Amino acid sequence: MIHTYPSPRRHSPSHPRTPSGWHRRELGVPPCATISDLKMQANRPLPLSTKVAYGFGAVAYGVKDNAFSVFLLFFYSRVVGMPAEQVGLAIMLVLIIDGISDPLVGHISDNLHSRWGRRHPFMYFSALPVSVSFFFLWNPPVLSADAMFFYLLAMAVLVRTLITLFEVPSTSLIAELTPDYDERTKVIGYRGFFGYLGGIGLTIVAYVFFFPQTPEYSVGLMNPEGYTKYALVGSTMMFIAIIVSSIGTHNRIPTFKSPPPKRPFNARQTTTELKQTLSNPSFLVVMGATLFAATASGLGLSSANFLFTLFWEFTSEQIGLLNMFLIISVFIAVIIAPGLSRRIGKKKAVIFFWFTAASLAPMPYLLRVFGWFPDNGSPALLPSVLAIYTVDMALFISANITISSMFADVVEDSEKTTGRRSEGIFFASRKFLEKSVSGLGIFMASSVLVMVGISETATPGSLDQATLSRWIFIYAPTYVFLYMLAVTLVFRYQIDREVHEKNLRQLAEESSP
Repeated sequence: MIHTYPSPRRHSPSHPRTPSGWHRRELGVPPCATISDLKMQANRPLPLSTKVAYGFGAVAYGVKDNAFSVFLLFFYSRVVGMPAEQVGLAIMLVLIIDGISDPLVGHISDNLHSRWGRRHPFMYFSALPVSVSFFFLWNPPVLSADAMFFYLLAMAVLVRTLITLFEVPSTSLIAELTPDYDERTKVIGYRGFFGYLGGIGLTIVAYVFFFPQTPEYSVGLMNPEGYTKYALVGSTMMFIAIIVSSIGTHNRIPTFKSPPPKRPFNARQTTTELKQTLSNPSFLVVMGATLFAATASGLGLSSANFLFTLFWEFTSEQIGLLNMFLIISVFIAVIIAPGLSRRIGKKKAVIFFWFTAASLAPMPYLLRVFGWFPDNGSPALLPSVLAIYTVDMALFISANITISSMFADVVEDSEKTTGRRSEGIFFASRKFLEKSVSGLGIFMASSVLVMVGISETATPGSLDQATLSRWIFIYAPTYVFLYMLAVTLVFRYQIDREVHEKNLRQLAEESSP
């Protein structure tokens, strides 16, 4: 007989553990408060301090994500001198390790018994190791070509595995911080705000201060010393973000769901339960959509520096300005994502965001190919690209915030069927898929460069119009097609506001004595 967890009605309490006096004071309830009082407190809108602390943790992942997506391929292929296809292959191989670490961390954190809850022990532990490994990723020793490949592989594995120890448990907290359909999108908006702000902010600092154009380096991104500064600042930001977020959400631990009862490990039983959990129809839909969207995002971000320097012939300062305007995109997204999803629902909102953004993104490149866009060096070029880029990124960020909130709503939909809370598994699966297919996007970007014939030594102005046109005619349709596949899948998502609230009512009835 296959064992499953008991239903919440009979044995598995959905109420929080009885908290200490310190935790009661931190939650703002009197020392004599009952468990029911604490449940009511947990269901109220979160205080601003908790939202900020939760969101601030995303700075760590934002720094890492921008580093891998924007700089890693360029650094190891153009600065270190590795062939682009070898860099892409190394990043793809890291996914094998990710395939183990992400779901493993998610499963363990769903079932961990500790005085600090299910998630926080992982979060605290990850801070120092991930910061140190990130620094050494950008400071490789002098090695042979083969040895450099294995160095990149090893350091990339370390960084991505260690960030998993924080990011998977941390993102899983959203389903426990608040059950409210709209509040979740608002809270995730804070996480999106800090995640993008951290990653983009460091990228801006890097372009302006670490990679300026100099007599020695006409393309500032070729300066290896800049990457050492970038690594030092980035690793420090990651450490601070993880510690601040972990401490800032620590006081909510008493309101979180208790882990399932301890039991001996049974591989067959665990596998069966994982299959039950991951077979949720709406979960499969958002996972499929994420697969195509993250692949497209990886392709776009990894191609960005090549397009900015070789297609538009922008300087590092101009690229820094482009990234600076992304801060405006973040502010716009934090406002419009919760607003539109509240008005028309999360599914319709994410369809609108992805469809519009993916249609808009390749327009400047295609218009240039046909001679309908300002020439390189024209005073109108940078403002034109800035305007489109700012709006486009606001839409993409809004889509990411909304799809994250849709993942959180799957938790109760699954619990209703399986009797288990599986936040860690759901968010680990999402993170694994995003990292895997963004790695696929990086590999695709490097493959397109090889296919078009753009070498590691190409410089601004050295490519003829035929090569540039061929590049765009491969890149743009691939990018748009991937996003349209994501949009098509989202139409099948089944959890709207009414379904979510019905799930909450049913679970509340089952947990009542």
